[in-house]
Amino acid sequence: MSETGDQFAGAAARSTKHSPRVDEEMEHEIQGMLKGERATRAQEWREVEPSAEGDPDVDADPAGSLVGGTPVGMDADAVVRRAELARWLDRADFPSDGPALVEAALDHRAPDAVVDELRQLPEGETYERIGDVVRALGYPTET
Repeated sequence: MSETGDQFAGAAARSTKHSPRVDEEMEHEIQGMLKGERATRAQEWREVEPSAEGDPDVDADPAGSLVGGTPVGMDADAVVRRAELARWLDRADFPSDGPALVEAALDHRAPDAVVDELRQLPEGETYERIGDVVRALGYPTET
């Protein structure tokens, strides 16, 4: 068997911790769990409990479902845009000017809409935090 790079021939898709036989046995063991449409635990008490009646819905996308309202002085659109900007800019990116923030967003692979919004920042300003960026873009902030 010959080596190519870091991998042995024939083992590119295999684990390096087990033999191919053990990998296949482990894969066969979990097939029932993956294909079954029922609980996979033997003890019922180990199952994840469903949401209780009256509990708020868990939603990863805040579009249209901002639970708890918005801060005073802000509307839902401003909250979503501020969150989207903050998602793509780290604390380490501050303090910076507009072009540096655009570069940081591009480095973090931000969507084009976020990068285009950062390109609208006024020239010659230094921004200490995301709140400064949001205010410079003209969005309302909490009072």
